[in-house]
Amino acid sequence: MRQWIALTLLCMSALLLPISASAACDTPIKFGTLTWESGQFTSSMLKYIAKDGYNCTVEEVPGAGPALETALSQKDIQVIGEQWVGRSPIMEQALKDNKVAVIGDTLKGGATQGWYVPKYVLEENPGLRSYQDLPKYAELFQDPENPGKSRFMNCPSGWACEVFNTRLLKNTGLDRVFNNAHPGTGAALDAEIASAFEQHKPLLFYYWQPTGLMAKYDFAPLEFPAHDDACWQDLLRADGTSDCVSGFPVSPLGIAVSTPFLKTNPELAEVFKKVQLTSDELNGAILEMSENKRSGEEQALVFLRENPNVWQAWLSDEAATNLADKLGISLTGAVTDNTGAIDNRAVSNSPLGLSSRFPSWSLESPLNNTLANVVQNYGGVFRTISTMALTYLLLPIERLLTVIPPWLIIALVSVLAWFGVRKIWFALACGAGLFLIGAFGLWGALVDTLALLIVSVFVTVIIGIPIGIAMSGSRLLRRIVTPILDVMQTMPSFVYLIPVLMLFGIGKVPALFATIVYALPPLIRLTMLGITQVNHEMVEAGRSFGSTHFQLLIWIKLPQALPSIMAGINQAVMMSLSMVVLASMIGAPGLGEDVLQSIQTLNIGQGLQAGTAIVIVAIIIDRITQAFGQGKRARQKTIDARRRPMG
Repeated sequence: MRQWIALTLLCMSALLLPISASAACDTPIKFGTLTWESGQFTSSMLKYIAKDGYNCTVEEVPGAGPALETALSQKDIQVIGEQWVGRSPIMEQALKDNKVAVIGDTLKGGATQGWYVPKYVLEENPGLRSYQDLPKYAELFQDPENPGKSRFMNCPSGWACEVFNTRLLKNTGLDRVFNNAHPGTGAALDAEIASAFEQHKPLLFYYWQPTGLMAKYDFAPLEFPAHDDACWQDLLRADGTSDCVSGFPVSPLGIAVSTPFLKTNPELAEVFKKVQLTSDELNGAILEMSENKRSGEEQALVFLRENPNVWQAWLSDEAATNLADKLGISLTGAVTDNTGAIDNRAVSNSPLGLSSRFPSWSLESPLNNTLANVVQNYGGVFRTISTMALTYLLLPIERLLTVIPPWLIIALVSVLAWFGVRKIWFALACGAGLFLIGAFGLWGALVDTLALLIVSVFVTVIIGIPIGIAMSGSRLLRRIVTPILDVMQTMPSFVYLIPVLMLFGIGKVPALFATIVYALPPLIRLTMLGITQVNHEMVEAGRSFGSTHFQLLIWIKLPQALPSIMAGINQAVMMSLSMVVLASMIGAPGLGEDVLQSIQTLNIGQGLQAGTAIVIVAIIIDRITQAFGQGKRARQKTIDARRRPMG
């Protein structure tokens, strides 16, 4: 038996030997999956080269930039397809410790960055050329959330560029004139820029290239002094002390690899060192990727098929031939009969001989075009609504909460908690929890979150309860509105952030409208349910005494349905709180912004503090609203039961 097993293993090794001998790598190569477009495209191109040119096994590991850089230094992954040299403290430390290396020069001439305005802004304001001219033209960039100041659109919180832009804003003295706005995510920043260009509005923002947006719109950079490396190194530190001002460096783009990768995969490392694209090639590919709604892998496949003259020089002759065969092309660029093993358009047939191809139906382009047309033609109307919501709802509540001393807010919440729950320990716990949030240094973020929460719940109640009342009295209306509520309640919450961002701009107002849409369904449903379940005999008794429909509603139906309505308000409050946190992704300030920043910077302590603050707020609000939702009689029974002696 043992002889047969040994013979079987020998045969298997003999079969596998040619494959192993022809591969450039002995173990799977793990690529970090980057989130931005140029990183996705470059990484996918490298994966195709490794997999189909050199017969390597490749794997993908998703994650944010800091997380992937940490994983690379810990040897959990081997390759990050695009690395900006000199931008990441994590990577700089890993380079010093000889844990990673940055090889190659993937973008000829390097990546550029700076402060930009739309080109039409410079054409309409010839005196605006340098950052020093900004105070004279500050009124062009008025901040809708603070009309007394202007707005500078920074990087998302946690990115390296957010640090040096904040320092530059302070060192130039522009922080006295401009608010430092953080969009939350790169996609939110892109949406704000695209919205401004579509409406021909002025905008001051930080941006970089290679990007598809840079190829699509005409950006005009503002002039800065020449780059000073010593000054720049200080600007990269959030705790830097220098008051210097420096222009932006041209950052080389390379491929970050782990040190063991260089030793175990020397042939592939040499290929990566040769990879280089011009800015026109890379920006053009990213623009095609964006306009045609392609993934990074799809665009890389198109680029490799159409440009064999570019990548052939990077690879050995054998690897170039292998890749060309898999792409279904010749090295001259002509298409061959072989459709290629990596052709994503290949169609398989079922055993019954039926094609597995689906018809190509998509709502993506029509919906995107419709939204773009609405932004272009009616963007001013939505921005007016945004201004009114800020002026008459959000900002007054925010100012009121800011004016009230923190100790008074803590005392009022504690009294409210005791009045609702009638437990002295719970009232003290509420006060201690709010005090802890202040001790964490998050009181300002808490005020922002509470202001957004109060306004969103107020508007939700104003809209939701009347709709629920109307649905309770009309079967036709229930049939129409119920499917809409189903869609609103089951649609992923992130989807609500996309259209409101384009329509209302970045900041608090889109977060407000997205929160209202997300929180409305439970309140409408529970209001309708509470009224329809009112005792029919009580309603008939009211009618027998000559009550009108309005009197029945006010004096019988609503009081009897109050516990159900309060449960709906409780659900609306909790869903609003969860959405307020998610809304930090589109620039809404508050506790969610600290959570998002901690994720992007891998700051565990900051994340736990902000998360704890959110938990405290959620528990306080949930328990108090539940207590008041019981109704007077039920709450009094609960209080009496607690006073009754045991035994």
